[in-house]
Amino acid sequence: MPQLQKEWFDTWFDTPYYHILYSNRDESEAEVFLTNLMNHMAVPKGASILDLPCGKGRHTLFLAEKGYTLTGADLSVASIALAQSHAPAGVTFLVHDLRKPAWNESFDYVLNLFTSFGYFETEAEDRAAFTTLSKALKSGGSLVIDFMNVTRAVNLLKEEETKVMEGIEFQLKRYVKDGYIHKEIRFEADNTPFFFTERVKALTLDDFKEFFTFAGLTLVDTFGSYQLDAYDAAESDRLIMIAKK
Repeated sequence: MPQLQKEWFDTWFDTPYYHILYSNRDESEAEVFLTNLMNHMAVPKGASILDLPCGKGRHTLFLAEKGYTLTGADLSVASIALAQSHAPAGVTFLVHDLRKPAWNESFDYVLNLFTSFGYFETEAEDRAAFTTLSKALKSGGSLVIDFMNVTRAVNLLKEEETKVMEGIEFQLKRYVKDGYIHKEIRFEADNTPFFFTERVKALTLDDFKEFFTFAGLTLVDTFGSYQLDAYDAAESDRLIMIAKK
């Protein structure tokens, strides 16, 4: 039987080089965003929150420290192993594919943050993912999707860039093709050349509205920044949406 080819995110996210390339991400900005978000939604202490996908769990643990009940899930085995190694009592981490159902009305809030959607090949997979997110919510619960603002991202696209991180020179090339924003990543490490491609669908607010309707969710808030400023399709850096079940 032929071996199935791994998807780009399954391969790239499980390498140590992914974490090296993005090691300079501003965690303080992310924590300010999470604090603003919790305050805006008036999330009570002890509320159950699913962080999906959660990566290495840094934001999951940040919210747990604030008194919420956290579950983090991610497709990356390596990321979950690292998250579990730092997890205090009461915080659950598990390996899970967003496209597969796992929970039934289990959480007060579900978070899909930092452009963690739009990776899949087909609309059927996108809908399956939204079904998972919606089914995980209790009645009256809220789903938060934090995505890039595609219009601004495309307008400001830096086509070529070189980044040196921990002694590794990453050659980056970005372009838009077939409805996706692509980032090609080339580098050499341990005397071995590597090549990976990130690919994210150029989804708009209208696209997400269709997904919310399909999943039985109602869009109630839209923001354009981590400070929760009003969303402007031409100028905002982010597209942050809150939908209720």
